[in-house]
Amino acid sequence: MTTQPKARLATLVAASAAALLTTFSAPTLAQAYPDKPVTLVVPFAAGGPTDVVARMMAIPMGKSLGQTVIIENTVGAGGTIAAAKVARAAPNGYTLLIHHMGMSTAPALYKKLSFDPLKDFEYVGQVVDVPMTLLARKDFPASTFPELLAYVKSHKDKVSMANAGLGAVSHLCGLLFQSQIGVELNTIPYKGTAPAMNDLLGGQVDLMCDQTTQTVPMIKDGRVKVFGVTSTTRLAALPNIPTLDEQGLKGFEVKVWHGIYAPKGTPGPVIDKLGVALREAMQDPLVKQRLAELSSDIVPQSKMYPAALKTHLEAEIKKWGPVIHKAGIYAD
Repeated sequence: MTTQPKARLATLVAASAAALLTTFSAPTLAQAYPDKPVTLVVPFAAGGPTDVVARMMAIPMGKSLGQTVIIENTVGAGGTIAAAKVARAAPNGYTLLIHHMGMSTAPALYKKLSFDPLKDFEYVGQVVDVPMTLLARKDFPASTFPELLAYVKSHKDKVSMANAGLGAVSHLCGLLFQSQIGVELNTIPYKGTAPAMNDLLGGQVDLMCDQTTQTVPMIKDGRVKVFGVTSTTRLAALPNIPTLDEQGLKGFEVKVWHGIYAPKGTPGPVIDKLGVALREAMQDPLVKQRLAELSSDIVPQSKMYPAALKTHLEAEIKKWGPVIHKAGIYAD
């Protein structure tokens, strides 16, 4: 046999081997995955609303996967540090990200963003929608929503409104509130929800928006005053608390949606396994009970798939981009 036919034969053999590898590697990988613990990166501090959701899911997801799901809190820059970390991680399914709607606001909030939410991730699925509550320190002078409006309008230079950081959901909720009542308050950003809430509980700040995963127990215990919820319907856990919409802020709605992401290039069979684990976790009776107690809505199963999360993310980027640009707020 001449050198040329030998070379052609070698090329054909190599091509056939590559094709076989492509055909069988994905199923083989899916069968082997996971063979070690999986890390779920939370972009915010331990004890915060997103962390609460992540820790609820970790045990039942781990049970489905047959491995421990480890929670890793990587805080800073409105969640972008954690998102960038996961975007750079090996695409093997062992490093995941759970993030809320901040994934959709980051492109507008940051002029220089080291990742692209629409290009640098694979999508696993949506998880829960969490309403927010408008709160005040327990000794705040006003006790009803009309009293609150009257007070902040006459004392706007003295009233402070805390948030978990520039561009955080609590910040956006606060901006929307101030915009709708036509008053600009003294906004105080913190490095995370926990320190902001600590100062509200301690009476160092006056007002704050925060997610029901954290605030329902505080409201029921009387540790804070509540003036309304940000959903368009009242919450089962707080049936006597009216919505802001029904109290005159027409169309006021802020729900904090959450999704799970993996680095771009994570194999499809691995994403499929993670999706199954996600859907099984959200059907766990204890998870459902706990989320119901915190007035968090598990999304329909149809949203717990990659395409649904991507479609929702695209829509949210289009929604929040103009709002943030109009407000002229940037995090860098």
